[in-house]
Parts: sequence; structure tokens; C-alpha cells
Amino acid sequence: MKIVAMLPARLASTRLSEKLIRDLAGLPVIVRTYEAVKQTGLFSAVYVVTDSKKIETLVRSRGAEVLFSTTDHATGSDRLAEAASKIEADIVINVQGDEPFIDKQSLKQLIDVFTTDIDEQIDVASLMTPIIHTKDAENTNVVKVITDLKGRALYFSRTLIPFNRSLSNDLKIYKHKGVYAFRKKALIDFAKLHMGPLEKAESIEAIRFLEHGRVLQMVETPYDSIGIDTIEDLDRAEQLLKTRS
Repeated sequence: MKIVAMLPARLASTRLSEKLIRDLAGLPVIVRTYEAVKQTGLFSAVYVVTDSKKIETLVRSRGAEVLFSTTDHATGSDRLAEAASKIEADIVINVQGDEPFIDKQSLKQLIDVFTTDIDEQIDVASLMTPIIHTKDAENTNVVKVITDLKGRALYFSRTLIPFNRSLSNDLKIYKHKGVYAFRKKALIDFAKLHMGPLEKAESIEAIRFLEHGRVLQMVETPYDSIGIDTIEDLDRAEQLLKTRS
């Protein structure tokens, strides 16, 4: 089974301009993410998928392989679907380019979903982590997920789900981490599926699979890494790297 990692790396960003090429303790964010993924040793290849010459120059200087994509993609998975059609792979792991603290254990858990899925019933796997703080549960930038008893995704939302009417102390609220593992065919098919009303309403690409009846297996991880979306995130990441050095 050939397993590769792909890092969608679009230069334009909404909340933090050109965030992937911003300095993070001496290296651009995208380079930090690439090196974190590469150092896990889990992948036959690690590709940076981009529409930007700036990003290409930065990551090639660190030895990264680059695949170019067109600029008119609605989601990171659409971008990766174009790139995946150009390579040989069985499983493609999508790690966002702004995740410099992605950990090996979580990525290995995603890979294990497919090595144990002998009947190939699962199309996609993704990560979730328990939400501890109320402010995160109420934050619409934090995507929540609910699953069935086998851990398969039922729905994703920016609002708080599920509603705890019974005030049960056993209920956990989960945050969706935007790291995906795809069977290559499922990834390429993703770009061919039309965007449904729920995906449009929530602006959450994972919902596309659910609206089209695909199986998305969630994997619980205790690691809640820092994604770089705002200048505050960048500052927090800088401080974390300083404490680790």
C-alpha cells in the first residue's frame, strides 16, 4: 500500500494575509509543516500542492516535491484531487499547510484505519479531539462533529452539536481537525461531486461526503495542535516553539 502526504498550500488567505510564508521562529509556516510531516517517516512521498511560485521556491529550497494546481478550487480537497490524479498512490493524507505541530501518532492512527479496513468500506478518515473549553464550543470557527457508535461521522457544524438537553455528564463535544486520509479514488471522486445545500450553508467541505452517502471514519486523538489562522495563532505557535527549544 503506497501512502503519500499532500499539503495544500494556497498563497491567498482570508484572515491572515499570505500566512503560509510568514516567519515562524526563523522558517516559513509552510516549511515548518512540511518538515514536521516529513520527519514522521510514515510516507512514501510528501508533496506540497500549490498555486504559488513564492511557496514553490521556499519549499524546494528545503527539498520538497511540488505539484502545481490551478487557482480556482473551492476547497483544499478539490485542490488535492487535481494533484492526486498526477501521481501513483493508494492512500493520500491531506495535512493543511498551516499545521506545523501535526503529530506522528495522529497520522499513524489515520493510516491504521485503512490497513485494517479489509473490505474497503471506508472512503475517508479524519481526526477529532475533545473540546475542553466553553469558548471553543461556542466559537463558530471551531467545527464540531458528531458520530455514530462506530465513530463514523453523522454531521459537522459550526454551531454546538449535539444539544445536551438531558444535561448528561457523559456527553463529549468533539472538534473536527482538518486532517483527512483518502483512498485515492475517493479523493478524485470528491471533486466530481456537486456541493450540496448543507456544505454551502456551513462552509465545511467534509459535509460533501455525507450529503453523497460516503463513509467518513472519525479517529479520536488527544492532540489539539495549533493551526495558523490569525496573528494570535502565529504568536502562540512562536511561544510554543520557544518552550520546546
